[in-house]
Amino acid sequence: METFDVAVIGMGALGSAAAYHLARKGVSVVAFEQFELGHVRGASHDTSRILRTSYGAPQYVRLAQSAYKDWADFEEVAGETFVTVTGGLIFIPTDGPYASSDFTTSLDAEGVPYELLSPADVHARWPQFTLPENVETVYTADTGIVPASRSVAALQLHARFNGAVIRDRTAVERLTPDDAGVVIHTSTGDVRAGKVVLATDAWTNTLLEPLGAAIPLEIMQEQVTYFKPAAPDDYAREVFPVWIWEDEFCYYGFPTYGEPTIKAARDKSDNLMSPADRTYVPSPELLEQLSGFMAATIPGSGEVLRTVTCQYAITPDRNFVLGPLDEYPDIIVALGAGHAFKFTPAIGRILAELAVDGDTSDDISTFRPPSRTGAPAASPFPASF
Repeated sequence: METFDVAVIGMGALGSAAAYHLARKGVSVVAFEQFELGHVRGASHDTSRILRTSYGAPQYVRLAQSAYKDWADFEEVAGETFVTVTGGLIFIPTDGPYASSDFTTSLDAEGVPYELLSPADVHARWPQFTLPENVETVYTADTGIVPASRSVAALQLHARFNGAVIRDRTAVERLTPDDAGVVIHTSTGDVRAGKVVLATDAWTNTLLEPLGAAIPLEIMQEQVTYFKPAAPDDYAREVFPVWIWEDEFCYYGFPTYGEPTIKAARDKSDNLMSPADRTYVPSPELLEQLSGFMAATIPGSGEVLRTVTCQYAITPDRNFVLGPLDEYPDIIVALGAGHAFKFTPAIGRILAELAVDGDTSDDISTFRPPSRTGAPAASPFPASF
């Protein structure tokens, strides 16, 4: 039986980052992906993701600060630019469930500068937006965009360059922990590893349920839509920021990025379906809802060009799960709850540190699997992109 120091299961963003950081640490790594690399069945494909420190919980602000450093480190290693800074706006209706103080308190605690803006302030600087008078806005200058598919492919390339063995189209069928680590039973044979990093998102419980260690998850199909504005230069990243609308329904969007379109979506649409039952067909109702919001808030957004689907695996409180299982400490779980991409290189580093060093310098105490016990906590933030 082949033996490795660490096996990574799932080669989306988090698994690819873990494989990269593990290989950089010089340990022997094997990584498995049940589909082809770069597939569109999960949550790590398409063009862009938001990078921001503007979270309503200090632990996420701190992790985002680490992520900015880890993105910069990976840019230096790869010789590529991944981070595009645009500035970012968070719109918060005063009659909704959230307040600007939910964000500013966390930003103040971690020393992140921001501005509080009125609707008139926003319109003066970004006349593309039309806001009701009851909207508070938090602006953070450090917000930006990172590429999705391109950065995942780069992490896989550099994982291989540093010695990782990546086996795509290889399904992991079950895990057998024992005193010497974990046996990974795959569609092409068995492999032993001292530690396993489980980064399988919506497929996590397929492997955890037989061990009696399932994590509560809701699986849903999400969708993002690209709009074609008549004047795309008005939405270029030099003049138009990333934006997030925080209310009962949460929306988010981007400036133009690689093409003359602007991307927008509703977050957590509750379009529930299992991976096996996914239709990959966008919901007309959700598209109509988003189109109405865009017409009211960004009147120049233009006609719908295309809609792309993805998949969320959501924990009850929307918090991450990062760390070893209590019952099986050689199995390290990585669940991003639908908003982890921005943290990708930091989470990959943390997972590698947990697997090799047994601990990490980042505070992940609120993310460890033992904290999942008991009643789910109320989510400290709604947005997840």
